[in-house]
Amino acid sequence: MSSAGGAEDVWQRVSQCWSVLDDLSRNDPAAYRALIQKQMEEGAEFTAPPELDSRLCTEILEPTKGLLYINICSWKRVPAPQDPSKPLPLCAGKLETDTNKSQGSYTVLDVALNPAVLKESTKDKTEVYILALSFAQQQHGLSLSQKYTVISFSPKSSPDDLRRRLGLRQWPDTSKLPDTASQTPASLLQQIASLRSEKQDDDMAAQVICRPSEPKKKDLIQVISATFVQPQKPEHRLEVKTDTAGVPRSMALTVELPKVCSMSECQLKISKDDVLLEVEDVYYLLLEFPKTVNEDTASAIFNKKKRRLVLKVDVV
Repeated sequence: MSSAGGAEDVWQRVSQCWSVLDDLSRNDPAAYRALIQKQMEEGAEFTAPPELDSRLCTEILEPTKGLLYINICSWKRVPAPQDPSKPLPLCAGKLETDTNKSQGSYTVLDVALNPAVLKESTKDKTEVYILALSFAQQQHGLSLSQKYTVISFSPKSSPDDLRRRLGLRQWPDTSKLPDTASQTPASLLQQIASLRSEKQDDDMAAQVICRPSEPKKKDLIQVISATFVQPQKPEHRLEVKTDTAGVPRSMALTVELPKVCSMSECQLKISKDDVLLEVEDVYYLLLEFPKTVNEDTASAIFNKKKRRLVLKVDVV
């Protein structure tokens, strides 16, 4: 009963909306046209594709060596930052890896920010570049070179490539839509809905992700290095424990973390094949196990006095 009532309420509101538009189109055609045109323009602006702003190139050191190209894009769909002290929204597409004869293996990543962010950093985009590199390293488990280069060309950076990796479909050309004054309210509502429905596109590959952004300081740009600081690979030791017959039964990974005060600073991810340990901007360790392990048996203990992490896991 409640579902039927809810559906009836929706249809009643839609009918009322159509009725209001019908009355407006008959009594004030100019106002009707202006209202519809505004709605169409807002929908078209939201669905405008990202625009390429600049390109970076750096080297991937781990897990697989190769070049990484990052396309910095301007995109109105990404929210503008509301407060310099709050996280800075960015949007990233899927990683795409390919090879060619001259470069060998390379990877492409698209990172989009609100146009206001890029406009504010027109003279020096160092902060934006460091943010993009940090995102690639932290979100995709990449270990990158300490140096990057701003380039004028990168592979697979055409508008169609950006749309594909960001999960966008080709948007309708609103300039070719029929004259709004000659259309019925129902048909116009359908067109507006088709433009705005992309807001709930569940198939989008891109997701808005917030990363901390420090408040602006007067001399912030002057003190930032032009190179990307790579987290250190900590000292570690991996031991395979065997039984009396010499059969591997478990593994113990010991990691020295002198710059860490608490286990809460560590991000630890383990699979049957490898383990990833990250301490933001400080340490990064990606290690493959010599034997397949049962990740459900993993346990980790951090010794605050010795600043040492010990991970134990059983071998399958």
